Amino acid sequence: MSRLTKTLAAVSLAALLLGTVAAQAKEKKPKHKKNEDLSANPLAGVNSKQPDKELFDRAMLELKKSRYDVARLDLQTLLNTYPDSEYRMRAKLAVGDAWFQEGGEAALTQAEAEYKDFITFFPDAPEAAEAQMKVGDIYYQQMEKPDRDPQNAENAEREYRAMINMFPDSSLVPRAKQKLRDVQEVLAERETDIGLYYESRENFSASIARLQTVVDTYPLYSKSDQALIGIGDVLATEARRVRVVPNIPSAVKERMIAVYQDRAADAYAKVITRYPMAPHVEDARDRLVAMNRPVPEPTEAAIAESEAEEGSRQPLRFTSKTFDIIKRGPSVVEAVHVGEPSMEDAKRTLAPDVTKQSMQVYYDAVNYGKPAAAAGAATPTGVNEPPRSDQPSQAPLQMEHPSGGTGVGVQVVSAPAADPNAVIKPVGPANTAVPAAEKPAEAPDQVNEVKAGTTTAAANAADAKKRKADLSDESSSKKKKKKGLGKLNPF
Repeated sequence: MSRLTKTLAAVSLAALLLGTVAAQAKEKKPKHKKNEDLSANPLAGVNSKQPDKELFDRAMLELKKSRYDVARLDLQTLLNTYPDSEYRMRAKLAVGDAWFQEGGEAALTQAEAEYKDFITFFPDAPEAAEAQMKVGDIYYQQMEKPDRDPQNAENAEREYRAMINMFPDSSLVPRAKQKLRDVQEVLAERETDIGLYYESRENFSASIARLQTVVDTYPLYSKSDQALIGIGDVLATEARRVRVVPNIPSAVKERMIAVYQDRAADAYAKVITRYPMAPHVEDARDRLVAMNRPVPEPTEAAIAESEAEEGSRQPLRFTSKTFDIIKRGPSVVEAVHVGEPSMEDAKRTLAPDVTKQSMQVYYDAVNYGKPAAAAGAATPTGVNEPPRSDQPSQAPLQMEHPSGGTGVGVQVVSAPAADPNAVIKPVGPANTAVPAAEKPAEAPDQVNEVKAGTTTAAANAADAKKRKADLSDESSSKKKKKKGLGKLNPF
């Protein structure tokens, strides 16, 4: 075979191979983006030469190239120039996307305002669920670690709950629920860390309050078993402390110790019955055995539920711990991926309430066996106290008029005569005549203190003479003669 023939054969084979590859390339299906990609352009496949569609496509292209200012300018031009465009609703949502993708505290604040505005104007549109979802994502991206400010995590929890409640039929609900589980994992981690810190400081009331809040509010928390064991340990410590408290009778101590140990055993038992596949369930069993308490057996449904929860968690690797130290936000690797997240606000247990419960335990132990006060016994009303419903007050005593008259400022009015033609006769005595008013007492006779036989003129002369004598006694010096100009003064 000549060289030319070999060359032609090689060229033919290469052409055949290229044709096969080209045919396979044409038959290859394009990749579809996932529904969770909220930044994708849903109108990219629409072929149209209308100017509003060209503005929208150009804005989406600029947004993809991270030219956010240019993208917002094109979108605002579309909204202002074509108010009746069919792309107006999607363009308004894209304005918020431009702020959201730009990032930064100021840009995210502006994005939230745009999304809220979109929900207000288009509450029934399918894109409203997407806007509410992105509002939750804004706070989700700004969450801090569990030992930092929890405000963004609490806001994210509120927005995701609002999205699930407002749009229950949206395709984004599963994603919102998973985000909500992640957020609640961070909030529960914060409460647990604070509760364990209080336990280390022997502030048992505050420790129980925090840990009980976690148990009641976040049942899907990855460390719920540790929270319950922490509650049991605190109660067991309280029982040991009661035993060494002085000045309390032994019988009272034993009753208080029994109450605390019962509560601790209930906390340990709940770990076994609710989280039988949790990592620390054996610790709860050991504590029950040490207390000589029966170890409960979990049901098959509880085992299946706990196994599904533990199997849905991602394993905590060394790289996860390393990146958790470096990155700014919290780690949600251990968050559960099954089950319904809590849709209610935190059922907070307060430390003062726990303290009151402890005081009640003491009072119950002291008063054990004493007869309780009779329920129907009514104590008499004290002085200056209002009457009670169980013992009404007596009628007030009638005041009697003094014998000298009917009183000052009292006017007696006679009763009107009965109507003889009335259908309903008045009830009362027939004799309605009012008795005459009593005559006032006579004034006593005036007594004159002047002695008999002396006249008024003589009495006045005697008084004048007495006053003159008194004036003469008041001055001890003789009257001096006037000198000089004083002689001209007649006074």
